[in-house]
Amino acid sequence: MLNHSPHAFYRRYLPALAYGLGLSMSNTWAGGILIYEAGQEGNGLANAGAAALASDPSVLMSNPAGIAQLRGTQISANAQVILGDIRFSRDSNNQFAGNEGGNSLQYLPGASLFISHQLDERAAIGFGMYGNFGLALDYDDDWAGRYFTQEAAVIGVSLQPTFAYQFTDDLSVGVGPRFMYAYYRTEMAINNNLLGVTDRPDGQLEYKDTDWGTGVNVGLLYKLGERTRIGLAHTSKIDLEFKDSPHVSNISNPLLSAALNRLDVDSLELDMAVPQTVLLSVAHQLDEQWTLLGSLGWQDWSEFGEIGVEVDTNAAGTSRTVERRYKDTWHASLGAQYQVTPKLRWNMGVGYDSSAVDDKDRTVDNPMNETWRLATGFNYQVEEGLDIHLAYTLVWLGDMDVEQTKARSGNSLSGSYRNAALHIVGGGATWRF
Repeated sequence: MLNHSPHAFYRRYLPALAYGLGLSMSNTWAGGILIYEAGQEGNGLANAGAAALASDPSVLMSNPAGIAQLRGTQISANAQVILGDIRFSRDSNNQFAGNEGGNSLQYLPGASLFISHQLDERAAIGFGMYGNFGLALDYDDDWAGRYFTQEAAVIGVSLQPTFAYQFTDDLSVGVGPRFMYAYYRTEMAINNNLLGVTDRPDGQLEYKDTDWGTGVNVGLLYKLGERTRIGLAHTSKIDLEFKDSPHVSNISNPLLSAALNRLDVDSLELDMAVPQTVLLSVAHQLDEQWTLLGSLGWQDWSEFGEIGVEVDTNAAGTSRTVERRYKDTWHASLGAQYQVTPKLRWNMGVGYDSSAVDDKDRTVDNPMNETWRLATGFNYQVEEGLDIHLAYTLVWLGDMDVEQTKARSGNSLSGSYRNAALHIVGGGATWRF
């Protein structure tokens, strides 16, 4: 997302060269959250009812079956910005020199476009272009954790053609193949000093690449009655492979040079799996003004964290898989819509996502935690056939303690992130023809 992308959304990184004598590579996604917000009206609901509501074409992102409920041709164009406050603070156990890195996630803009078209009374087609996976971290170059990471980002943009069919008056089914274009970049410092007996400037490693991945979104929408709908949706895993030649500079340590050569650094592959998800949502119209919403979800982060390679100068080129101890996450949210006037609708929601890592496994290149969402927004009908919407979401990660130790040197980077949070502001318009 985070989804991360959330995480985040939810992303991969190439951590720093191990202190003095090693090199390691693994994976993460900043914040460890999936980003449910893509600028659409549902931003103000904290994902509550996302697979059951069918008020505009953006529903195809959460549940492709929803576009079968939309009349005529509809276009929704949206934009959002993520403003972060994720700051690391050292404590008395820290053993690495350098500053505290500043705010590692200042802002990240995004946009989305959704279209639906009714073919007949039963069938509809649609298309979506959106980014709900990925975030970025950018620390100061000379911060204390520079040998783990200085800058890392993965951004995924999905293209999703969609087809939905209403088999009965109550049951609709939809499917949407998903094509994701992903950009990956990481940068970190290389420690040229061996066991503290020399004083060499840091080296640098930079790696970036792009790749396409494919998956599919499927869903069904069922009417339990005139006032209640249930939606069930599944998004499949998307495999991404980044393979490029990293740029390494200013390596003055001969043992590190040898380690890089044994890594075959000219042909470096990193594999990442965007996790599959399952979402169950309900929407119940209580009366003419109030609609109550809820969602339960599951995200398969355990597979995302199992791939990695580690090379050590004493291992004579031997490599092994690294387990980052990711685990599956769960999502729950409740929300409501209140029709203030015939033209103005108010949205509100609260959501919770469990953490993809235990507290003891948290690292500075992987600042994951459980998250709370508080969201609100409105939709206003400007005229017949034109709505505008605006929403705000607070994603609260809270306090995250970190103590990360280099395997060979035994030196520790220790500290915490205090009151970490994301602020997501989004808005857009929907045209109906």
